[in-house]
Amino acid sequence: MSETTFTFRVDETLKEAFSAAAKTRDRSGAQLLRDFMRDFIRTQEEAAAHEAWFRRSVQAGLKAANTGDTVAAEDVEADAKAWRIETQRKRTRSTA
Repeated sequence: MSETTFTFRVDETLKEAFSAAAKTRDRSGAQLLRDFMRDFIRTQEEAAAHEAWFRRSVQAGLKAANTGDTVAAEDVEADAKAWRIETQRKRTRSTA
């Protein structure tokens, strides 16, 4: 891996406090900054992947709705009611 220098300005007080905090973790400021950069990149990649998944899911839902591939609200409620009754029955049976 080739390396390059990344130079930026920061308040002296912040730099000193950061260096001191890094030292308490037996790390250099540069090591921590590299870790922070990697974590930031990973977080951004995960957010982008989630956004892409979400958009695909919404598009699939819209396509299903537009083609009539839906479930009636009454059917969903009937299934939910049956599930609630069964769950209550199991809970009552387990406490008896």
